[in-house]
Amino acid sequence: RVKLCQDERLRGYNASKREYFYGIKVHMIVTGQGLPVEYFFTAGSVHDNMGLQGMVMDLPQGSHLYGDKAYENEQYQALLAHYQGIRLKAAKKNNSRLKDTWAEELENKYFRKQIEVSFSQITAKFPKKIHALTMQGFLLKILLFILAFMFGKMI
Repeated sequence: RVKLCQDERLRGYNASKREYFYGIKVHMIVTGQGLPVEYFFTAGSVHDNMGLQGMVMDLPQGSHLYGDKAYENEQYQALLAHYQGIRLKAAKKNNSRLKDTWAEELENKYFRKQIEVSFSQITAKFPKKIHALTMQGFLLKILLFILAFMFGKMI
């Protein structure tokens, strides 16, 4: 049924829903108040960790960045901490050799809730169908929804 993105490179897998999809992923960094400050688009087939690494982060020194299990990468965490002073706190996978304490798990869940709420608020504004003739037009419309959400939060 997808006409805009039938390319295999745009085919991704959503593990939580156990389904494949054709499209893009939006990686977003939000403040503690839910205001988006950084966003990055990747193809559906690109791993979330690569999306994070492709993002240009203009964050202040000493920032804490919370993410889900897909963003767990010890080498990248060390690079961010050393060169940019950003502490990436990704939830740990069940089979990870380094485990989070219960306090770290609770902290991560608490702060990650805000990004989930922000995504829900943005997608709630979407119409049932986003009409676009090109992929660039579709990305522009998604970007405009994000910007409209940002301006609505700032008022």
